[in-house]
Amino acid sequence: MTSPFLAPSPLHEAAVASLTGWTAPTGPEEELRSEFLAHLRAHEDAMWRSCVPGHLTATTAVLSHDGAMVLLTHHPKARMWLPMGGHCEPGDASLEAAALREATEESGIAGLRLLPGPLALDRHQVWCHPPHSLHLDVEYGAVAPPGAEFVRSEESLELRWVPVDDIPEPTDEATRRLARRARAVLLS
Repeated sequence: MTSPFLAPSPLHEAAVASLTGWTAPTGPEEELRSEFLAHLRAHEDAMWRSCVPGHLTATTAVLSHDGAMVLLTHHPKARMWLPMGGHCEPGDASLEAAALREATEESGIAGLRLLPGPLALDRHQVWCHPPHSLHLDVEYGAVAPPGAEFVRSEESLELRWVPVDDIPEPTDEATRRLARRARAVLLS
């Protein structure tokens, strides 16, 4: 629980501001937005993986410059095709900064441009520590420069550019939704 003697970190405050200022596009995501904000109010450590009930994370769908393709990672623990993403770190000034950092680290692509966001929210049980905690996932989109070539990191079994409308299995609906939303923002 939040202690009256501890001030939330600037990252925590930036997350509250980002979620407070975001209009959820669906009813279920509005419910998640309210739950994420309540979690932030209840846990000063909500931004860190040490927060046992769950912690906020940042995910990014990396699109090709024209929005036709999305770069996915074959995640070693989930054994699914997923967008780039992960935990916040002490040097992250915001969820947006964490999203861009994670996308750059996991794709190896310099010069990614973050799209205005968040684009979506998702909550799911995860394999990181502590076990059985939740990722309260705030999702973004980014655009790669023309001709960008990825470099697989140790965090991935494989990286692959795939058509936004033909994401391979196994994956999940959150991945498909995020890729479509990112493309819509890019092309608008």
